[in-house]
Amino acid sequence: MPNRFTTRAIAAAAGRMPGLRRLPVVKLLFLAELALVARDHVGRLTPEERRRLVGLVREGRGRSRNLTPVEREELAGLVAKVEPRRFAGLAIDRLSPVPLPRRVVYGAGKKR
Repeated sequence: MPNRFTTRAIAAAAGRMPGLRRLPVVKLLFLAELALVARDHVGRLTPEERRRLVGLVREGRGRSRNLTPVEREELAGLVAKVEPRRFAGLAIDRLSPVPLPRRVVYGAGKKR
């Protein structure tokens, strides 16, 4: 349970930032957790790869048909390197009140 000082400090900070007062603290914590997970996944790309990924998304304007087949393959490779399936699983696991099975978080294992 937060003490009076903590409550007043949070209220003072919320008063200085527009819109923050409407967001409950729990939502802010969830957003921070997601930001940390996203940072870890985007950090798997080198700065050059990140620039190229952003450039391809801008060039395609969000649609892969606007890219050449070579650019589509490059984009698919960069996205695969970020591991979107694992990102989604970890994000859900961080926000879930109960622990999720490893299969849900990391995906199905390799077929043997």
